[in-house]
Amino acid sequence: MSRASLEKRPDEVAAMFDDVAPKYDVTNDVLSLGQTRRWRKAVVEAVAADSGQRVLDVAAGTGTSSEPYADAGVNVVALDFSFGMLLVGKRRRPDIDFVAGDATALPFADHSFDATTISFGLRNVSAPRAALAEMHRVTKPGGRLVIAEFSRPLFGPWRTVYYEYLMRALPAIARRVSSNAVAYEYLAESIRAWPDQNHLAEWIADAGWSAVTYRNLNGGLVAVHRAFKGQSDADQAAAGSSR
Repeated sequence: MSRASLEKRPDEVAAMFDDVAPKYDVTNDVLSLGQTRRWRKAVVEAVAADSGQRVLDVAAGTGTSSEPYADAGVNVVALDFSFGMLLVGKRRRPDIDFVAGDATALPFADHSFDATTISFGLRNVSAPRAALAEMHRVTKPGGRLVIAEFSRPLFGPWRTVYYEYLMRALPAIARRVSSNAVAYEYLAESIRAWPDQNHLAEWIADAGWSAVTYRNLNGGLVAVHRAFKGQSDADQAAAGSSR
């Protein structure tokens, strides 16, 4: 059984997710007490993609986060670096375009997508700031970024209870339902070590995104950040000349 370190070496993280892939979605539902569905719905609403648009879902895993887009007629690409996750997803949803790739070196041309999103995967990337810059590169001018990630509960007592759950109860529950319980020790530690809502907003802005906002879910246990890619002067000039 593999367990990645908080150094987040891509080979270690990918191998860990390969191990948990067969039961990953069921385990997430159990550990989140069914809240994952609510969080996915909030992300889809924030992305607000129309039928025919192109959406990149980074760190998509088995594609559960990509399914609502495909069901709505959106052209979604589900990218992940875990082949185990991709295989599980492709077997379940052969109609979705699953692509193996690294979030820090996305295998797509500039300005390829109307929106880019990543749910609960940015904290597992070895260089999250580089990933934010790459997502900016592949998004069209005027396009949007939506990130869902575990964050910092706002209310002190709730934060204490939550961290106790992460470090004690979550690994114990994972031992009963997961195909690789030790992986969830890393996941708990990575959540606790992740920066809070405002720090992530600063990272997003530093990567070139504009109009960065976020919405807290479950009292800040999860935050959904949204931002836009502004049009450069060159983009605006090209748009004007085409009228």
